[in-house]
Amino acid sequence: MHAECYTDGQRLDVPGSPRAIHTPGHSPGSSCLLLADRDVLITGDALVTLDVVTGRRGLGIMPGTLNDDPEQALDSLTALAGITATTLLPGHGEPYTESVPTALAAARRHGIDWRTPAAGAHGHTH
Repeated sequence: MHAECYTDGQRLDVPGSPRAIHTPGHSPGSSCLLLADRDVLITGDALVTLDVVTGRRGLGIMPGTLNDDPEQALDSLTALAGITATTLLPGHGEPYTESVPTALAAARRHGIDWRTPAAGAHGHTH
């Protein structure tokens, strides 16, 4: 087993053939994976439904201090604007089963949370 790099828009040669959507900000290589035939968008840490610092449930990006570039993380949501998947699978929190535009609007309304987390609060370091 070995790791391979992929590019924005590339379909991955794995079951389901997900399409990579580059969403940097949480980390430079952050990406979402779209499984269009299953109507699913795996958002990972680009769009979450649980704030790992405060425990708040709801859509947003990771808290500001947990992103490499918080402004870029928020701006990267634009890359998801044309997606019509109805199920979002975040890296933190419960699945979200409304439209992507609704999710993006909620995340933008929430903005960037600048509270400082406890060490290791989100489970990994960058």
